Amino acid sequence: MRLDKFLKVSRLIKRRTVAKEISDQGRITINGKVAKSSSDVKFGDELAIKFGNKTMVVKIERIVETTKKEEAEHMYSIVREEYNETVSED
Repeated sequence: MRLDKFLKVSRLIKRRTVAKEISDQGRITINGKVAKSSSDVKFGDELAIKFGNKTMVVKIERIVETTKKEEAEHMYSIVREEYNETVSED
């Protein structure tokens, strides 16, 4: 499944166009390699997604074409969340 579609179906990112923009900016890696929106994802892959000052690492548990909102969270498990400190210079 394409990365942008997985992000939308799993509801990690609400809209596919937003998922495409974020991945094409180089803010998502699959197993440590920078990914594009058209990159294929499969069961067991680890995605690192940078949201502003937060990086979320998730592991893909299931791949399904469509899902209900309640079932979407079963498509991945959160490995870790990191918050990047912003340093302000005075």
